This record gives sequence, C-alpha cells and structure tokens, in this order.
Amino acid sequence: MLGALRVLEIAWDTTRVGRGDGDAIARRQQNRLADLVKHARSSSPYYRRLYHDLPSRVTDPQLLPPVRKPDLMAHFDEWVTDPDLTLERLRREFLSDLSLVGSLYLRRYHVFTTSGTTGEPAVLVHDVDSWAVLQVVARLRARRALLSQGLVRNALRRGLRWAVLFATGGHFGGVVLTESLRRRSSFMARRLRVFSVLRPVSELVEELNEFQPTVLNGYPSAIALMAAEQRAGRLRISPFLAQTSGEAMTAQTRNAITSAFGCGIVEGYAASEAPALAVQCPAGSLHVNADWYLLEPVDAAYRPVPPGETSHTTLVTNLANRVQPVIRYDLGDRVAVATSPCPCGSPLPRVTVEGRTNDVLSFESPDGPAVTVLPLALGTVIEETPGVSRFQAIRTGSSRLSVRLEMQPGSGEEEVWAAVDARLEKFFRDHGAAPVSVEHAAETPHADPRTGKFRQVWSA
Repeated sequence: MLGALRVLEIAWDTTRVGRGDGDAIARRQQNRLADLVKHARSSSPYYRRLYHDLPSRVTDPQLLPPVRKPDLMAHFDEWVTDPDLTLERLRREFLSDLSLVGSLYLRRYHVFTTSGTTGEPAVLVHDVDSWAVLQVVARLRARRALLSQGLVRNALRRGLRWAVLFATGGHFGGVVLTESLRRRSSFMARRLRVFSVLRPVSELVEELNEFQPTVLNGYPSAIALMAAEQRAGRLRISPFLAQTSGEAMTAQTRNAITSAFGCGIVEGYAASEAPALAVQCPAGSLHVNADWYLLEPVDAAYRPVPPGETSHTTLVTNLANRVQPVIRYDLGDRVAVATSPCPCGSPLPRVTVEGRTNDVLSFESPDGPAVTVLPLALGTVIEETPGVSRFQAIRTGSSRLSVRLEMQPGSGEEEVWAAVDARLEKFFRDHGAAPVSVEHAAETPHADPRTGKFRQVWSA
C-alpha cells in the first residue's frame, strides 16, 4: 500500500511540475539535493568522508566534489547505504545467475550492470523511489510524444507487439527493464520480447519476421541495421513506431530508419545511473527530468559551461536514489543546454546529446557481401569475458581487429587473452564472417587525447 501511495505522490508532483515554471523545478532540485546529501553523509561511509568539511545543509551542487565510476566501484560496499548490500554477495548470489534478470534482489532492489562510455564496469542498484521515478516520470512525460505518433490508435488497429533490440548475457539496463515488465504482466509477457543483438543478423531477421513487431525499441545502430535489411527485402515488418536509447541518434541514422519503415521515432536519453534522464516531447526536443535528475554540463576542470556550449563531460545527480547515492557523477557524455524555450511549452530544460560514438563495423565473409557487426554486440563479447576490466576494439582491416585490454586484479593475462580469442572466434563464426585476425595490443585502453572521450569500438 505504501508503494502505491508513493507512486501516486510522484505522479501528482510530476503533473504539477509540468504546469509550473523553472523556479518550481529549482526549488525541488535544491530541497531534494539537500535531503540526498544529508542522507548520504549519515548512511554512506564513502560520502561521510568525502563531505566531512562541507556545510551542514547543501543546496548548491558546485560545493560538492565530483565523483567517478572507478572510485565509487572501488569502494562499493562503503558507497551503498544498506549494509546487506556487498559487491561480493551481489555478484555471487544474483549477477552470476542470468535467470534472475529483471527480478528483485533482496526483494527490494533492481540491479543493472553496465560499462558505459568510460569503459569501467559498474553495478547500479535502484531502490523503490528510484524505480518509481523511472516508471512514473518517464511514462507520464513521454506520453505526449507517443500519442503524437499515434501509439493508441495504431495499437488498437494493428495490435501491440514490442520488439526490444539490446545486448543480452548480463543484467543490462534495457533488458532488466523489459524482463521486469514481463515478470509483472502476463499481457506484456506475450507481447514484449527481447531480441539479442549478439545474434547473427540473419537469425535476427528470421525471428523478427516471425514475430511481426509493431513497435521497435533499442539502440539506434541496431534499428538502423534492421532498416538496411528491410531495404534489402530480407526483413519484412511494418512497425508504426521506433523508440531509441543507448546511443546518439544522428540525422543519417534517423533518415535510414524512417525511410525504411515509414514509422515515427521517439528518442530517450538514459543511463543506468539515471534511467529516466530525458524524454522527447512532441516538438522533437529532449527534455531533462530536472525535478529528479540534476544535469550539469561542465568543462574538463568540472567548471559549468554556459547554455549553447557543448560540454567536455556531464555530471549527473539522481535525486531519488537513496540506497546508492549518485551525486555529481561523471557521466562522460557531451551535452549542450538550449538557449531558448521549447515550442512545446515545457518548463523543463532541453538538451542535445553527444552519446556513444562507437562505429558499426564490417568484415569479410567467405563468399558474398561483407558481414556487419554492431559495436555494442562486439563489445559485450569482450567485456563479459571473465577477467576483463576495460577494453577497446579497433578494426584495422577487413579481416583484422586490434584489441586493448585492462585486466582485473589477480587475473592471469594468458588465460584472459585465450578466453577473449575463443569468444571472438565463435562470435565472428556465428555471424558468418571469414576468419578475423585478432591482434593483442601492447597498449592498454585509453581516452582519445584530443577529445578526452573513451571510445570502445571503432574502425581505424
């Protein structure tokens, strides 16, 4: 009962914010930030040390030092505020069992695993409030864009069959969200399916042709790849809507999807640390849910950048999550806040985002056309190898791939490389590629010295 009342409270407040102004949003940010910092100081040993010399009440985020994923993960057990949560237990009791994807840990927490654009693996835990914000705020604020694309009309006329194209094999955000919904609703379990982008393209096409989805959801690159299969005549589906997240949407990708499927596109901007960060409005802008997420575009020294200027990186604060406080967390994305109001009338700030910039790769096949490989699929194969902490994969030729690895402490270098080689050989073979020569690069993964961005997969 308490959970239902909390959901109603969040929904009511979300509606009020949509009818208010920027001052109302700022007041909520300040009050929620002060409460979050107070809680973090009292319940998280990590933040207690970090905030030791700060004022008793903090409403200005710039008083708080930024945090980065490697530091937080190195102190995971001190970062979280529930002593029942330890990284060792999470990995042993929950994350190692893929049958538990989408279920609750300790009957109260949703758990994501991710690497993100910094290349550092992370485990993110969301409590009841954080999950309620994701479910309520994202849905309420996305409904206008979805309705403008004829979601209800088309669903009633053509039925609702939702195909979700994400990487599988772990407790990854998009898959956790999907499987959580399938577990809660028998209706959605029949109409909502995950299609793994790790599968060969020909198998994905066959499965989608059988399922005949009316809505596609997934990485822009994955949906664009399916658009190419549609143009080639191998894929034969008629979705009325595509929802994208996880990567930046380029104009070229958008045009490829709309021209192939003739459908509308609704974008989202999310991270496992802040899963309902921004949603698209009917005018096509991305609006930050600033009443629950504090987004700060900053330069390389973590100083604020003005509206209209693209940041070096972005700090995010999840104002809802108490079990694992995410406060001024370096997200790694480059964003710019708009300088003018949105035509849709929303008081929420609108942003443009430079997300992941990994490349779609192509490799030789024994006979016939080149084999296309999605960067997130290739990356998952390497990243999920036991012993791998960080990686980079660079296509250096039509049948050559250079791999840089950073090993987890205590891992045997020869054993990890052998496992990566075996997994990549199987991946390329399953995708119908000719043998690919994998070079073991001597250098370790590192950011681009010109941009400071960490790219994981690209073509040289």
